Amino acid sequence: MEYNFREIEKKWQKRWVEEKTYQVTEDDSKQKFYVLNMFPYPSGAGLHVGHPLGYIASDIYARYKRLQGFNVLNPMGYDAYGLPAEQYAIQTGQHPAITTDANIKRYKEQLDNIGFSFDWNREIRTCAPEYYHWTQWAFQKMFNSYYCNDTQQARPIEELEKAFALYGNEGLNAACSEEIRFTADEWNAKNEKEKQEILMNYRIAYLGETMVNWCAELGTVLANDEVVDGVSERGGFPVVQKKMRQWCLRVSAYAQRLLDGLDTIDWTDSLKETQKNWIGRSEGAEVQFKVKDSDIEFTIFTTRADTMFGVTFMVLAPESELVAQLTTPEQKAEVNAYLDRTKKRTERERIADRSVTGVFSGSYAINPFTGEAVPVWISDYVLAGYGTGAIMAVPAHDSRDYAFAKHFGLEIRPLVEGCDVSEESFDAKEGIVCNSPRPDATPYCDLSLNGLTIKEAIETTKKYVKEHNLGRVKVNYRLRDAIFSRQRYWGEPFPVYYKDGMPYMIDEASLPLELPEVAKFLPTETGEPPLGHATRWAWDTANKCVVENEKIDNATIFPLELNTMPGFAGSSAYYLRYMDPRNHQALVGPKTDRYWKNVDLYVGGTEHATGHLIYSRFWNKFLHDLGVSTVEEPFQKLVNQGMIQGRSNFVYRIKDTNTFVSLNLKDQYDVTPLHVDVNIVSNDILDLEAFKAWRPEYATAEFILEDGKYICGWAVEKMSKSMFNVVNPDMIVEKYGADTLRMYEMFLGPVEQSKPWDTNGIDGVHRFLKKFWSLFYSRTDEYLVKEEPATKDELKSLHKLIKKVTGDIEQFSYNTSVSAFMICVNELSTLKCNKKEVLEQFIILLTPFAPHICEELWHTLGHDTSVCDAVWPAYNEEYLKEDTVNYTISFNGKARFNMEFAADESSEAIQAAVLADERSQKWIEGKTPKKIIVVPKKIVNVVV
Repeated sequence: MEYNFREIEKKWQKRWVEEKTYQVTEDDSKQKFYVLNMFPYPSGAGLHVGHPLGYIASDIYARYKRLQGFNVLNPMGYDAYGLPAEQYAIQTGQHPAITTDANIKRYKEQLDNIGFSFDWNREIRTCAPEYYHWTQWAFQKMFNSYYCNDTQQARPIEELEKAFALYGNEGLNAACSEEIRFTADEWNAKNEKEKQEILMNYRIAYLGETMVNWCAELGTVLANDEVVDGVSERGGFPVVQKKMRQWCLRVSAYAQRLLDGLDTIDWTDSLKETQKNWIGRSEGAEVQFKVKDSDIEFTIFTTRADTMFGVTFMVLAPESELVAQLTTPEQKAEVNAYLDRTKKRTERERIADRSVTGVFSGSYAINPFTGEAVPVWISDYVLAGYGTGAIMAVPAHDSRDYAFAKHFGLEIRPLVEGCDVSEESFDAKEGIVCNSPRPDATPYCDLSLNGLTIKEAIETTKKYVKEHNLGRVKVNYRLRDAIFSRQRYWGEPFPVYYKDGMPYMIDEASLPLELPEVAKFLPTETGEPPLGHATRWAWDTANKCVVENEKIDNATIFPLELNTMPGFAGSSAYYLRYMDPRNHQALVGPKTDRYWKNVDLYVGGTEHATGHLIYSRFWNKFLHDLGVSTVEEPFQKLVNQGMIQGRSNFVYRIKDTNTFVSLNLKDQYDVTPLHVDVNIVSNDILDLEAFKAWRPEYATAEFILEDGKYICGWAVEKMSKSMFNVVNPDMIVEKYGADTLRMYEMFLGPVEQSKPWDTNGIDGVHRFLKKFWSLFYSRTDEYLVKEEPATKDELKSLHKLIKKVTGDIEQFSYNTSVSAFMICVNELSTLKCNKKEVLEQFIILLTPFAPHICEELWHTLGHDTSVCDAVWPAYNEEYLKEDTVNYTISFNGKARFNMEFAADESSEAIQAAVLADERSQKWIEGKTPKKIIVVPKKIVNVVV
């Protein structure tokens, strides 16, 4: 019986749905295991062969854990809000919901063709009201919470209101946007709006003035990772830095917990390091500087207060409010020109770019340690969000300050004995301090650091700053609060209305607030976001419903928020919703959450290290504070799959002709290389007729062939439509089957590495499956499986495979597992093994990789339940012991022949047998051997 993969795969995909094979429920009698993929954005192009890589890897592990007896949750859904669908709506007028729904249908069809064990009963879409109900709910909870630094957790905002009424904010230790002070009497005298403005300073979800990446063409704010080289990633439109009033999430309050949590999870060191750097913890001091001839004072943050004596200039971030205050009239034009230039650069670009730019403000600041007046400059290498947006520059001991000082001719004053700063700055982490103060300077304060070690100087200065009220010792973080507003249509609406210019939450019982219909998906003529086009977008507080805008009276009916939430809103807690997707009373029920707890294995790309993986960890920690999420860290183990790159093919057209010359003949002609569709190329050989039919201009193409074939050139490039190297998995499944695709993607190389797609090797994997099938059926359809006991050699081959595959799956070394399967099938074929005892175990081992063929063969063995519910075999070390060992026999280090010995043979017996062997006489030549070296189980070397 022939291996008819098309028939088998369709049959089992249908059966799995009918029999609900992959539906899972909580089961206290089984240990849980939660496997999750970073869910996809359903684009119009559908899947290419690179997309399923991570899904296949996680599916293998999910099936493996189920076979080990775990209750496995393996859900899938769609991150369905996104800019592409909105841009398509702007261009065509088609509602994004229609586009998104069509794209999801296509994705689902493609995923089903590959045979994943997803529980589709738990499917979620971030654009569905029943899903974003809980995104809105979480936002409201954040709005109604503040972060208590003493207890290190989110607390209800009502606690602050009660405390303010009794004590003001005296002694309050809470995360806030700015330090303010007021008494209980002052609080109680304020009106409602004034109180709301103060509370906004503490809320975890708050409205704040912040610098954003503004794209006028797209009419929206963009995240840092949506901007490349000063233009939008989508469309290539100019992006500038702009200050706007935006919704923000106080992620920075959780900075230390985000750092500490990294020690409790199984992520790669490189990913943890990326997050640590992004969070950017540093300990230092905040120091006050007075502006010369002015009442203005400003604060700087420094991790190295011991270098205060080496400050020769100050630098402000271009966005700092101090820029306007400190710029003198003479410098105003030059400063404004500089600010215009820096608007076009994102913070990420500014961090990466080491070029020196800047402008003098015209003002000077007084160094509180030396009394010197130092110039205040403005430069984009200082960021507004880190510290205070103002730095003291110590060019002798900081590379960026050094480059700046060299460029603008500013003083460079060394502070470490014997250091050379003539060519570059000196990294002052150790040494003896000097010039603190300088020997020739009149002391301005009673502090001297000269003669101390660096470590001693740091502690002495921190203490001095604190005791003399020059500032305070502080821990700082680079992590910013997340900007949470987008000026788009296709996103979650905020459940917010405005009264007297201040935001209020709609009633929780009225959620979800659904996205309204609009006439246009563009911003309004007056610059409002697209929701400004909605005619029915006002909140009736009396009847608790959405009503027409014309009814707004600002008494009981108020305008609703026009911004929508960003892309990461819907993906920040989706792992919790999968646990309990049809619960209408809660994001996740307490009992259900206690069962599934968190994700045991999360698979996705490294590109989310500083976006999604920070936001979702923050979101989960907040929900943990509320008692909603049992475990503080959402993703226990994280595996980053690599990228499958495209393997492009090229044809070579002779210039000014329509003649194409084969690869190895092209150097004889003047040719232009052109990308060709890889789907009409097989093993680098071009299908000539398909090429002629591919595009009209090639219909009359002529060819110069080699050995009757047209050989194409190739190169590894990013998989993209423009390079015609996108391989559709549907085509692979149609030609070779889903099981071949699954195994081949794993065979290409280690899961975490990037590698090129190359169909040249796929035939080998397909042949392996056919060879495996042939252990069960002959070419004449004879059923070959026998109920006979397995031989020692057959059991040895099987248990070697069990040990190898079990270890490989645990390490995600799937590529070596595929090789092991091939070796074992070859061994069993050589042994003519058709024993049920062996083949049954082999099927179970292969099931995670090739579920369709295994399900079919499992049932041919007489089983009436799914192979998914079989038991993963354990290897027996006894079967792996070698009875005999093959030794290489060498004379004076040169191998001459081989001999078999019992595995436990003594060294003396081996030596005697070697010398007695007649083949040895030829190499000994009648001489007496000087010595014989026996390397156990490997080699015997006779030294003559």
